[in-house]
Amino acid sequence: MKAPSTALLRTFSPLWRSEATSATARGCIAQQQQADFSSTPANQARNKRAGPKKDARITQIRYHLQHPLTPRPLRFSRNRALRHWTIHRAWQLYQFKLRNKQQSDLEKQYQSMANACEALRLIDNQGLTAEERLKLGEGEAEGNQMGKLFRIAMQKKGIWDGVPIEYARIQTDTPPRDGWNHAWTR
Repeated sequence: MKAPSTALLRTFSPLWRSEATSATARGCIAQQQQADFSSTPANQARNKRAGPKKDARITQIRYHLQHPLTPRPLRFSRNRALRHWTIHRAWQLYQFKLRNKQQSDLEKQYQSMANACEALRLIDNQGLTAEERLKLGEGEAEGNQMGKLFRIAMQKKGIWDGVPIEYARIQTDTPPRDGWNHAWTR
């Protein structure tokens, strides 16, 4: 009988595992350490004592997360976490259905407007289409009569005569200085 292999044992056991790093890993570590320091010998010696410069943002985050007045994070039990996840998922599904319903309503409105515009494009001044004219025996309508109502409906004249309400005040991301006028009455 053949002796069992010790390959798995070497992989997972700290007794068998060699602690020596490979040449590639040593090269990466050396490059990483050199990147934090300057290249001049005097600055290298000075920076070795101080260590690598810490990011101020990370320091601030750690300070506020580990501050004694910061409340501890919530830790849910298994059942409570499951309840929370279930309620959250149900809310997400409800919001998804609402968004889909609103989207379908908008699509229906757009489609009905497109159909109305197409109907206006196909009728003449008397409100007859080419097929209805032929059925009534009135003959063909003149070229400029067809779609006249559509052209009138699509004209953009007079839209910019007054200032639109969107431009009555400069759009800003910040609230006004005085806030709400509580003394206002009608």
